Amino acid sequence: MKILLDTHIFLWFISGDPQLSTDVREAICDLDNKVYLSVVSIWECIVKYQLGKLPLPESPEIYLPKQRDRHQIANLDLDEGSVTQLVSLPPLHKDPFDRMLICQALKHNLTIATVDSEIIKYPIALI
Repeated sequence: MKILLDTHIFLWFISGDPQLSTDVREAICDLDNKVYLSVVSIWECIVKYQLGKLPLPESPEIYLPKQRDRHQIANLDLDEGSVTQLVSLPPLHKDPFDRMLICQALKHNLTIATVDSEIIKYPIALI
């Protein structure tokens, strides 16, 4: 399975947060799965960090890539094909970061790991 981590799932995973379900944690750790973190999530974290809404132990441009690499999570760049998915994406979710993650999942045939009830409304596989 190819899994795209929603931002909160990545943060829960790297911090050992008990809100992360055992099933999702096991899917992320399963070496048969390819796990991705979008550059969009890095962008979202940096914005929240700058607004004082996301405390981190180090500056986000250092901490987040370090944690992604430490946990063998692949980087997913934002590409034109993903952005153009916005044209046909129903406006069920208003958050622009989440909308772009949905577009990336659709474009690259990824399963989104999330607990976001708004993302679950879209016709994409979720765990």
